[in-house]
Amino acid sequence: MPLLPYLRENCIECGCDEAGRGCLAGSVYAAAVILPPGFQSECLNDSKQLSEKKRYELRTVIEQEAVCWAVGIVTPEEIDRINILKASFLAMHRAIEQLKVKPEHLLIDGNRFTPYPEIPHTTVIKGDGKYLSIAAASILAKTYRDDYMNRLAEEYPAYQWRKNKGYPTKVHRDAIRQHGSTSYHRKSFTLLPPEQLTIDF
Repeated sequence: MPLLPYLRENCIECGCDEAGRGCLAGSVYAAAVILPPGFQSECLNDSKQLSEKKRYELRTVIEQEAVCWAVGIVTPEEIDRINILKASFLAMHRAIEQLKVKPEHLLIDGNRFTPYPEIPHTTVIKGDGKYLSIAAASILAKTYRDDYMNRLAEEYPAYQWRKNKGYPTKVHRDAIRQHGSTSYHRKSFTLLPPEQLTIDF
């Protein structure tokens, strides 16, 4: 089923999405994208449904054809200070405030959002699989965050961030057990689950 071009017709609508919310390490990234009227792409979809190669191909198309786009970042230190939910919204706000064209309406992936000053918004659960602008934002947020985690992986190869991008995989958690945490880890997250208690009778 093709994605929808807009929620509100004849309106400058901006799609927003984030990447990296569930990770143990690294910043959270968000993107805001305003697509031109009539924009079409059969390939554009939720970034999680696409191959890495296709995501990067689509990033080029989005950046070339969008009316404007921007990426916002919130660091691990900020995440620990304000919590990951607020950090996700802040990353979206930072992306929106960089746009060269002011949106008249925001389409937000998810079910909650901190209102952006003077711009109405609509939250859409699984919106990255429903609206073109949110799907475009999901691709930019994902690929720019992947680039960032690949750079960090060169600094800390033991955690295999090039593969897991900071998500809580077994390999990642085993590396934390062996080497401890880094300055990029989110200290407010449960980096290692509590060991199961065993009782001897």
